[in-house]
Amino acid sequence: MYTQSLDLPGNPASVTAAGDDASRQAAFDARMAADNKIEPQDWMPQAYRKTLVRQISQHAHSEIVGMLPEGNWISRAPSLKRKAILLAKVQDEGGHGLYLYSAAETLNTSRDEMVDALHTGRAKYSSIFNYPTLTWADVGVIGWLVDGAAIMNQIPLCRCSYGPYARAMIRICKEESFHQRQGFDALLAMMRGTDAQREMVQDAVDRWWFPVLMMFGPPDSASTNSAQTMAWGIKRISNDDLRQKFVDATVEQAKVLGVTLPDPGLQWNVERGHYDYSPLDWDEFWRVINGDGPCNRERLATRVKAHEDGAWVREAALAHAAKQAARETQREAA
Repeated sequence: MYTQSLDLPGNPASVTAAGDDASRQAAFDARMAADNKIEPQDWMPQAYRKTLVRQISQHAHSEIVGMLPEGNWISRAPSLKRKAILLAKVQDEGGHGLYLYSAAETLNTSRDEMVDALHTGRAKYSSIFNYPTLTWADVGVIGWLVDGAAIMNQIPLCRCSYGPYARAMIRICKEESFHQRQGFDALLAMMRGTDAQREMVQDAVDRWWFPVLMMFGPPDSASTNSAQTMAWGIKRISNDDLRQKFVDATVEQAKVLGVTLPDPGLQWNVERGHYDYSPLDWDEFWRVINGDGPCNRERLATRVKAHEDGAWVREAALAHAAKQAARETQREAA
């Protein structure tokens, strides 16, 4: 959907007829200063292109791997209504991955290259999807907290300087908003139920709260990419500012839900006008990111197996496309 009517990088139409790299860089910088969109046919610095490929592909990987923790509960949903909602949500996540892979392909990288980077461990995905879903309440908490954090992080991406990424995020954010609401609704139903259900919800919140706060990435002081991506207009708000906005919003939602956020250091700071919260365990974050989380090996093995098991579908689709193309050639020649 993102490649229609576009001259992709590497095609003859995308080559600027005049001007050296310095003048092209100056034109690019001027567009950045004017907050204009960069499109696939436009000249861009290689570092900008490389950063976009890394960020968009990792975002796509996160959507695809993110199907697994909840997909595990589709067959065990407590009612037909909850099963239908969860099926729709997991399907949405798969669609998000496809939008994002398509957006990344406009940067002269291939789907196969991106998938291979994921399967070989060279590409990362969100650390949050390496934690287990132990009970049905975890599914609700993923909707409320994980998708809530995703929305907080992704809404600014709707104004990303790269056009295909920004446009993909508009639809994704609308669907993520539904996901967050369905998660909150599922938890609210449980909190209005039995003592055992309420305990299940609180247990899930206790386990997911701090990993969710780490979703926004390392502190600004330790983030090697944030300053440049913000200068390029890819990212609009820093990790720490996004994290703070999420904490401030979620504390109020937790009061409505009737759960306790598991942080003894969580308290309102009158002077700052924000909630203070305890320091995060960044050693855990980096350990999970680098492959040593509770479910890293399981998640990656599941994705590799699914890809291998689906090889026949891809081969059949390619064979069918080739057959259709041959028939079209014969009709044109007749």
